Amino acid sequence: MVSVPEQKRSRGVRAAAQRRDPYPVVTVDADGIVLSHNEQAGLLLPRIDVGVALGDIAPAWLTEAHLRPVGGGGDEPPAWASGRIGGRPVKALAGPGADGAVSWWLVGDSVPAGAAQELVRERARSGLLQELSSELLASLNLERCMAVTAQRAARHLADAAVVVGTGDGHGYPVTRCAARGPVVQERIALDPEQLPGLAEALLGLPAVASCWIDPHQMPSWAMPGGFVADASDIGSVVVVPLPGHGVPAGCLILLRRRQEAAFTADEESFAQLFAARAGAALSIARGYARQAEVTEVMMRDLLPPAIDRVHGISFAGRYRASVGGERIGGDFYDLYPGEAPEEETVAVLGDVCGKGLEAAVTAGGVRHMLRALVPFAADHARLLTLLNKALLSSQQTPFVTLVLVTAVRQGSRVRLRVSSAGHPAPLVVRADGRVEEVPTMGTLIGAFADLEFRTAEVTLRPGEVCLLYSDGITEAYGGPLGDVMFGEDRLRAVLAGCAGRPAEVITERVQMVVAQWVGEGRHDDMAVLAIGAPRGKRSTIEKVQLRKR
Repeated sequence: MVSVPEQKRSRGVRAAAQRRDPYPVVTVDADGIVLSHNEQAGLLLPRIDVGVALGDIAPAWLTEAHLRPVGGGGDEPPAWASGRIGGRPVKALAGPGADGAVSWWLVGDSVPAGAAQELVRERARSGLLQELSSELLASLNLERCMAVTAQRAARHLADAAVVVGTGDGHGYPVTRCAARGPVVQERIALDPEQLPGLAEALLGLPAVASCWIDPHQMPSWAMPGGFVADASDIGSVVVVPLPGHGVPAGCLILLRRRQEAAFTADEESFAQLFAARAGAALSIARGYARQAEVTEVMMRDLLPPAIDRVHGISFAGRYRASVGGERIGGDFYDLYPGEAPEEETVAVLGDVCGKGLEAAVTAGGVRHMLRALVPFAADHARLLTLLNKALLSSQQTPFVTLVLVTAVRQGSRVRLRVSSAGHPAPLVVRADGRVEEVPTMGTLIGAFADLEFRTAEVTLRPGEVCLLYSDGITEAYGGPLGDVMFGEDRLRAVLAGCAGRPAEVITERVQMVVAQWVGEGRHDDMAVLAIGAPRGKRSTIEKVQLRKR
């Protein structure tokens, strides 16, 4: 049953509006004269008054709807009519009264003042949540997401905000800021029991009502600098869990000063909705950070090692993956220094079948096997045979080509023993510019049970370099039309022009020239490893060796 709204009943007399009247109402007699109206009708029809003609203060469509039954001889007015008042669509619902009078309920865009305010508030909240989600999801950086959450909460929900992340046994990440203050982030070894509701929130349990939290118990770490002098100046506190995907993402602490109004139940409910959006984004950012950390840890063993001079021998390496922007692939090189200067240092450069991450993982497995077999490096054939057996026994047998080199400094010279396993033979750059191929050959690893290897010995004089390279160098397609292979002849020409240069200069030159040759075209993984006998004065190691003689 609809209650009758309070209406005007005499000209010039305006009755007080009752908040329960949801819509404008005007009562008109059979002659079209206004008998009464409520305050909402006065807002919709500014010239309305008791005793005036409806046609003088209302649009024609409403006047016609009211007079139609009178002029047409009908017994009842139409049930409803529609049109526009002040540019807004309005539907008029008729309620017949005594002596032919009709009460018109005007339903449309006009809403009660309280409802309008609520609508504006809800629109602002929806806009805030949308902006929060957009800003948080625009970045997968966990620290930045925590900072955005604290800033938005401090500006729109409270006077200050603190975001506490999940602990890792070494502390909790804490982000705090006041509404107009800077964001401070640090890791703190805190006790969740210091603040009521904090321990529960960090476990993802429902929020504790602010009325149950004593602001005077706020620990100092949870108060942004310059916000208040001490906990006695805090008026109210809300602790809200930040729900994540399956596991809690932390909690949000909202603070208001003592002179500000306490949090209402409606504000606490909205804070939980805000926290749900923020928690989802923080959970995504934390998951991404963990994946990135795991990837970085796993990739450490897959990346080419940083190498330099070892026991008076120069080593230099360069690597370029086939996929742009990637750091790993199917080519690899490694260096295993001898424990003493008189012991051989082991160097290896190899190439597994395939490209990209899968090939890099395979290469990582081969490198682990080689590391375990380094003690057998004195006998190249035995080491390569053991590696072949290990690969043949694996579930997915990778085909690998590689060059194995053991190097030792002898006076001013460097003696190399070189064995190739299905890999392009290394090239030696002599001091006079000659480029020689090392006479070594052998069977690729991981394909056949019976293997053959031929180990060659090479002596490097001061300033001479031996270059190990993968077929991604010589088989790189480029040139004017991108369809010409770089080839070994071009590689030899580049090396001849680098005679007398240090090992690191030669590797950089080769990679630069091949990169220019390829341009933006596709290419395979490229790896080069240079071993050189340094020029110049005798090294400290060499001097010690000479004294022993």
